[in-house]
Amino acid sequence: MNMLRHLLIPNRKVETILALITEYNWLAEGHRIFSSEDNQHRLIPLSISAANNLPKPLCDFDIIVCEGKPDEKIDTDWWSHLTKLVGPEVVSRYRESWPSSHEFFGDMMIVRIDDNIQSYTSEIAQAKLMSHPFIRLVLSDSGVLGELRIRDLKPIGARKDSTLYLETIPSELTNTKVSVKESGRYISCDPQVAYYSTKLQTERLETLRFAKELRKEINRPLAVCDPFCGVGPALSTLIAEEDLVEKILASDLNAAAVELLFENLQRWDKREYPTESTSIEQYYDDRIVGIADATKLSKNPDISGKWDLVLVNLPHRTIEFLPKLTPLLNRSNVSLIRGRVIVAESDIPSANEKINQILPPIAAGKSKPELKIKRDYSSTLRLCSFEAWIEKDTI
Repeated sequence: MNMLRHLLIPNRKVETILALITEYNWLAEGHRIFSSEDNQHRLIPLSISAANNLPKPLCDFDIIVCEGKPDEKIDTDWWSHLTKLVGPEVVSRYRESWPSSHEFFGDMMIVRIDDNIQSYTSEIAQAKLMSHPFIRLVLSDSGVLGELRIRDLKPIGARKDSTLYLETIPSELTNTKVSVKESGRYISCDPQVAYYSTKLQTERLETLRFAKELRKEINRPLAVCDPFCGVGPALSTLIAEEDLVEKILASDLNAAAVELLFENLQRWDKREYPTESTSIEQYYDDRIVGIADATKLSKNPDISGKWDLVLVNLPHRTIEFLPKLTPLLNRSNVSLIRGRVIVAESDIPSANEKINQILPPIAAGKSKPELKIKRDYSSTLRLCSFEAWIEKDTI
């Protein structure tokens, strides 16, 4: 008897919570989700690697320990498929190198393949496709390119109906533009030209929580500035919340990202936007959108000092750019900066000190901003986030 922990989730929340569990890679492989006896809930099986103390919002739900129900439709254990393809000796030899984790984008999967197992790329793609029958395309991620940090993605495997392609992949199967559903909204994206991490949905929900807190603090809907917005995943979560956001500024240097952002805003706002990217412009009373250099926005008097919440999603350069972004804040009330930083774990104390030196005074009753580790970025670097509550300027 295979006893597993299951999260008991109301039917209406299954999609959101399942996305979070998948993000943490805590879904029990080879087992399926099933209905509770009252048919009002679903039981989601957790893997043995899932933390004992689950983070929010997962810890808000009851845990039921019961016998897991095997998924008899397909072998979802990619290790099993890989072992059959390359043999147990090879699997064991490179045990630490195989890409056991991956990232989903709609019907695509992105994996990172270490240099020492490049010769097994086709077998890796085949095993991933066999263990995930809804995947159309597998892409290998070789890092980022250029100033815009575009992902270097290469198709390594594809599926059409029941046929798998591992060498010569038909061009019609390599289209990387997809629509991803997150928090009940569809986001058009293309990781090959405008990547965003689907694994950071928890971060975006945390930003939503802070935004609600700020909304309560200043007692009115927020003006939100996202100067590194990409295709708009953070804004999607915020503007979906009723009476939370009054107006937004959404900009990016990546023209391909802005073009997709226009498509997303047209869907979310149900208003007309351009079909091609353009320089930043005010399209409606509550929408300033387009291509812009974030470091120059505060030089525009119509933009500077107008924003209650500023999002800083450029983790490699956040600290460097902070001095040029803080003038965007509306200092006539308490305001908030929410940022992400990539830093060596040993450098976190000095990074905290630098952030606090740069920022204006912190609001009374609020903690000084401190980097919180969210996940490993590499063997030495950590992806961290911080929030800084900025005091009202009394001058």
